[in-house]
Amino acid sequence: MIHAQRKTLSSYTSGLLSEGRVVFLADEAEQALGIGRGAFLDAAERLQRRRHLVRLRNGFYVVVPPRYASWGAPPPSWYIDDLMRHEGRPYYVALLKAAELHGATHHAVMEFPVVTDKRLSGINAGRTRIAFYYRKDMKAVSDGVENRKTDTGAMSVSSVELTALDLVRYSHAAGGIDNLVTVLADLGPKLGSQELARLSSAAERSVVQRLGYLLDRLGHGDRTGLMYDALSGRGAFPWVELDRKETRDPEFTPPPLERNEHWRVIVRRLPEVDE
Repeated sequence: MIHAQRKTLSSYTSGLLSEGRVVFLADEAEQALGIGRGAFLDAAERLQRRRHLVRLRNGFYVVVPPRYASWGAPPPSWYIDDLMRHEGRPYYVALLKAAELHGATHHAVMEFPVVTDKRLSGINAGRTRIAFYYRKDMKAVSDGVENRKTDTGAMSVSSVELTALDLVRYSHAAGGIDNLVTVLADLGPKLGSQELARLSSAAERSVVQRLGYLLDRLGHGDRTGLMYDALSGRGAFPWVELDRKETRDPEFTPPPLERNEHWRVIVRRLPEVDE
């Protein structure tokens, strides 16, 4: 009697790759293979030890193509849309990764930053860390989110204008003030003044003030006029520090080098563009 050979999890994942897929859920694999949760977990653990599979969230798996075995996972752009759909959260790829996608080249992207409306723990996916940044009202910036094609589908990415605003808003993720202005120098010529002004209404006033000052300093003042008008329409705005790190320790706070009356920004160290 000839017995049909039962399909294995390894052959199942190979089939997914041949179809151009890298993501699957535990439930669908169990159903396709006709096995229970215990048998699936045992098989999945074996593939993970062989670096053929990586589990990013409970029940959510990513197949590692052979060419990415040394990385431990394929690029997050291949699966981030599926992951966030699994999380049930709106999102967009942001900050330095978005800047890179918009053509900023003077920085090394060490993480894959994602903005969403829930505080999520980061994920180590092979060599890459997916870092999540919280924004309460995603709808307020929905006009600044674009759809970008990827090797396996598509993902949501912040527009160049939203990217610039976010780099100032989440300045701790920008790699310091000098790296921030270096990236803004790359993005500046691509900014649309009307879109920048429209999206700035969803940003804190201090963020708009700092971004406006930096763009003016970089020679992109022609992009900031409408944003300044929108800011002025929100009422009087207080003085803000350009780099809050400079005032962490009162005993070592340097004196101001500049007090910019237009944007009401206090500058204690002039940022430098990395060449």
